[in-house]
Amino acid sequence: MAKTLVLTEKPSVGRDIAQVLGCHQKGDGCLLGERYIITWALGHLVTLAEPETYNEKYKTWNMDDLPMLPEKMKLVVMNETSRQFKAVQALMKRPDISDLVIATDSGREGELVARWIMNKAGWNKPARRLWISSQTDKAIKEGFASLRPSGEYDNLYKSAQARAEADWLVGLNVTRALTCKYNASLSAGRVQTPTLALLVEREQEIKTFIPKDFWTVQLTTGGFSATWRDAKGQSMLFDKDKAEAIAAAVSGGEGVLTAVTREYKHQVPPAAYDLTELQRDANKKYAYTAKQTLSFMQNLYETHKALTYPRTDSRYITDDVAATLTDRLRSISIGPYKDLAQELIKKRPLSTKYIVNNAKVTDHHAIIPTDEQINLMQLSPEERNIFDLVVRRFIAVLSPAFEYEETKIKLTVKNHEFYAKGKIVKTPGWKAAYGNLLANEDDNDEEERDQSLPPVKQGDRVKIVSVKTIAGKTKPPARYNEATLLTAMENPARRMENKELREVLETTSGLGTPATRAEIIEKLFTSFYAERRGKELVPTSKGVQLIGIVPPELRSAELTAKWEQKLSLISKGKTRDQDFIADMRAYAAKLVSTVKASDLKFVHDNLTREKCPDCGKFLLDVKGKKGKMLVCPDRECGYRKSVVFETNARCPNCHKKLEMRGEGDNRMFTCICGHREKLSDFEKRKGEAGANKSDVRSFLSKQQDTGPANSLLAEQLAKWKEMNNEQ
Repeated sequence: MAKTLVLTEKPSVGRDIAQVLGCHQKGDGCLLGERYIITWALGHLVTLAEPETYNEKYKTWNMDDLPMLPEKMKLVVMNETSRQFKAVQALMKRPDISDLVIATDSGREGELVARWIMNKAGWNKPARRLWISSQTDKAIKEGFASLRPSGEYDNLYKSAQARAEADWLVGLNVTRALTCKYNASLSAGRVQTPTLALLVEREQEIKTFIPKDFWTVQLTTGGFSATWRDAKGQSMLFDKDKAEAIAAAVSGGEGVLTAVTREYKHQVPPAAYDLTELQRDANKKYAYTAKQTLSFMQNLYETHKALTYPRTDSRYITDDVAATLTDRLRSISIGPYKDLAQELIKKRPLSTKYIVNNAKVTDHHAIIPTDEQINLMQLSPEERNIFDLVVRRFIAVLSPAFEYEETKIKLTVKNHEFYAKGKIVKTPGWKAAYGNLLANEDDNDEEERDQSLPPVKQGDRVKIVSVKTIAGKTKPPARYNEATLLTAMENPARRMENKELREVLETTSGLGTPATRAEIIEKLFTSFYAERRGKELVPTSKGVQLIGIVPPELRSAELTAKWEQKLSLISKGKTRDQDFIADMRAYAAKLVSTVKASDLKFVHDNLTREKCPDCGKFLLDVKGKKGKMLVCPDRECGYRKSVVFETNARCPNCHKKLEMRGEGDNRMFTCICGHREKLSDFEKRKGEAGANKSDVRSFLSKQQDTGPANSLLAEQLAKWKEMNNEQ
C-alpha cells in the first residue's frame, strides 16, 4: 500500500501530527501508520557549505583570498544532525512512499528547511504543502483536508534561498575582511550591524547632550492644581527669575476660569499581538528578554497548544479565523478570564472590527488563544505570564472602545494662564480586560496629569491657595532597553532619507523578522559588542569601534530595505532570484575592496598584561552574560577563562546575588555589601542546610557563562547559522 511521507520541522510537531493521523509505531527517526509516515528535521538538517568546501585555501583566513565567490553554492548535511538526515533520506527513497507533505513551519524559513532536505536527499516525487497557524488537532485535520501543491510555494523557496545565499556572500566575506584587516575578532551583517549602530548612535547622542536647567510654575486652588503655560503651550521656563516672578505675581491672588471645555472621547482597543509587540510588553512588565519570551511562547504553542503560531508579524486575523472566535473565548473561560470571556459570548455577535483585516495578514495571523481547553496549573509561572498577556489582549480587542469625558480648564490669574484637565470614565470598554493592571498610558504629560475636578463652569472665580516653582533639567534621550530596541528594529524607516526604501521597510518586517530579532540581540552580547546594565543596553568599546570601521552602507537599514524589496518581488515571481544573487556577488566584492582600502584603526583598549597560555598573546578583559572573562584576541585560538561571574547564590547578609572570583580551591564568593566567603565555607554552610558537596558543585557549574568563545573562526567552522538568523 502506497504511503505519504510527512516532513515536519521538529520532533514535537511530528508527534502532534502523528497523533492526529494515527501514526503510533516508532521507527528510525519517524512514526509509522497505515497511510502516513511522519518524520522530522531538527531545525536545519542541511545548510550552505563552508568556504573550505570550495577550496582548501579558505581553511586559513587570508585577506589575499577574498572575496570568496563560489560559482554555485553547495548544500551539505550538518554533522550534528547527520543521523536524522540519513533517516529522512532513507524514508524518501522507500519504494512504497508515493508522495510528500511539507509540514515544516509555514513561512519563508520553514520552506527553506524542507526544500534543502528534499534537494539534498534527491526527492523527485509529488509534494504538497500543509499551511497552518496552530498545533491543535482541529487545525491539523483542517490543514490536511486542504493541502496545496508545493509548486505554489516555489517562489517563496526561491526568495528564502536567495536571502540565505546573499547573507553567506556578504556576511562571511565582510567578517573575514574585517578580521584579517584589523587582526581582531570582528563580524558584520546586514541586520546585526545596523542594529548595533542604533545603540552606538544613541550612546553618542547621550554623551554629547548638554542638560539645561528649567523651571515650571504650579498653583493649587481649593479644588484642583494647574500648570502655567505660555502662548505656545510650553510649560518649561529657562529663566529662573521669570519663573519666580510669575509665581510671586499670582501668589495669594484670585483667578478666573476663562475656559471650561468638556469633550466626549473614545479610545479603541490596541491591536492583537504579533511577536515583536508581545516581546516588548513582556520586557516592560516582566523584564523578560526577547529570547526568553519567544521560548515561553514556543512552549505555549507546541507543548500546551494554548496559543497560535508565535513567529508572526501580523496583528490581525482573517474572516475565516473570525468564525472560530467564540470557540476560542470558550476555551479561555477559566480562572480570572471566565467572567470577561463569558460576558463577550453573551453579547454576540462579537465586535470584530478591531481584529479582522484580511489585507494585513501575511504568512500567519496575530497571536491569539486556540480553541484547546487549558489547565492553567500546568503552565510554568513564566508561561502563565505570557499567556495572561495574550489572553487579556485578545479579550480587549474584541471589546468596545473605552469612553470618557475629558474636561479641560484654563485659569487666568493676572494675565498668566494656567491649565488643568480631568477625566470622567463613561464606559470602561476594553480597559475592563485589564482591571487595575493597566497603567494609564495616555498621561505622558508630567506637568498636567488627569485629576478629579470639582463642578466648575466658565466665569467662576477661584482663590489661589499656594504657588510653587519646580526646578528640573532637560534629559538626554534614554538608552535602549530590549523593548525600545525591538521597536527601533521593527520601525527603522523613520531614520531613512530615501522615501521609496522607507516605504518598503514600513510594509515589511524592518530589521530582521519577529522570529530572528531575539537571536540578533543576543549575538550583540556574545560577540561583546554590547552589554546589559540593568535593563539598559550599552555598546562596548569594541562595538563602537566596529561601527566606525565597517563600510558605511552596512550601518544603515537601507541595505535590508533594498534586499526585502527584491526578495518580496522574487516571492511573487516578479523578478529572478539569479539576478539578485549576481548583484550580491558584486556587492560582496565591493565591500571587501572597501575594507582593504581603509586606513582606519582598531585598538584593543581592554588589553590586560596576562598572556594566553595557548598562544602567548595578551588577553582581553571582557564582560560576558554572567560576569567578567579573559579572552584571547586571536581569532584561531579562542582561549578564555572566567574571572568573575554572577551566581544565583544569595548573600546571607543583604540577600543580593553573590559573585564568584578566583579559580580552583581559591574560589571565593563576594558581595557588594562587603561579604566574602570561601567556597569551602559556602559548601559547609550549604551542607548544614541539607545540600551535599555534589549538589553545590552541580549548582555552581550551571552558573558559568556558556556562551560561544570569542573566536570567529570557531564560529564560522561551527556553522554559519548566525547568517541564517539574519533574515
